[in-house]
Amino acid sequence: MFQALSPLGRRRALQGSAAAFVAFGLLLWWLLPLGESSPGGKVVFSTGTRTGVYQLYGNLLKDALAKDMPRLDVDLRQSEGSQENVARVATGEADFTIAAADAVEKYQASGKPGADLLRGCARLYDDYVHVVVPQDSRVNSIADLKGKRVAMGQPGSGVLLIAEHVLAAADLGPKDVKPVYAGISEMPEMLEKKQIDAFFWSGGLPTGAVTDLSKRFDIKLVPITADLVARLHRPGAGSSYYRSALMPADTYHGDRNAAAVPTVAVANLLVTRAGTDATLTEGMTRTVINSRDRIGSEVHAAQRVDLRTAIYTDPLDLHEGAQRYYRSNKP
Repeated sequence: MFQALSPLGRRRALQGSAAAFVAFGLLLWWLLPLGESSPGGKVVFSTGTRTGVYQLYGNLLKDALAKDMPRLDVDLRQSEGSQENVARVATGEADFTIAAADAVEKYQASGKPGADLLRGCARLYDDYVHVVVPQDSRVNSIADLKGKRVAMGQPGSGVLLIAEHVLAAADLGPKDVKPVYAGISEMPEMLEKKQIDAFFWSGGLPTGAVTDLSKRFDIKLVPITADLVARLHRPGAGSSYYRSALMPADTYHGDRNAAAVPTVAVANLLVTRAGTDATLTEGMTRTVINSRDRIGSEVHAAQRVDLRTAIYTDPLDLHEGAQRYYRSNKP
């Protein structure tokens, strides 16, 4: 039969229930560190072209944010690339974006609206400049592109910016090549159909669109040699954020290069504005770092996101919220 508890027993039972409730609350807080106090509302994240790495990264990051900050509505908006991305954030059209450091540097130097408001959240991964030609092409150097039909990216892209710099470093002016303004979703097919002789691309390794092309069409990567990189570092000729790099010989299936290919690399940054909410920015930075492996399983370049290097967002100062995150998560 049921027996009523004594006053002492009831008191102990209530104390036990209270302790259990507190323990459950602490467990829930640990599992959901931002909990129901996580930022809500809508943010606009400017990505890139439909088949580019920025767009894929944005899709995967949105999924990760849905778990970490469930009250946040993330609106992904495609763009032509880094230059358009920087302008969108600087002018308040977007809240966050990914952009290459040289595009950020150019926008700052131009003194355009909002340049002084740009802030960094994290250094992500490096873009590598691809100059892709058919395997049987006689183009073996950047200088050999003279007189050729060269796809150089879309008008607002970081690809176009770096392509113009690389060509100038090889003493090729605007009239020395036949420029074609197309994106990575179009350039591979145009090369296959002989509508262009070469195309520039700047992206993580490997880039899916180039991988797909290399599986059905033999390609060759044209080297960007150390002497050209040195020229890119001259004042007004390029960017101090360009560095010499090597693309491994086996990066792409149909690339018949027998050795690693010298090229130029430039860092990608997660960018926001000074006025963006600090708690939101701290949460965004946390998710970017914590989701490295999850995103990196599909965007291989993202595997290089590292807490020890993410803090270096030159030429941008770190946002207050990002500073909070790094102070509390020292490697």
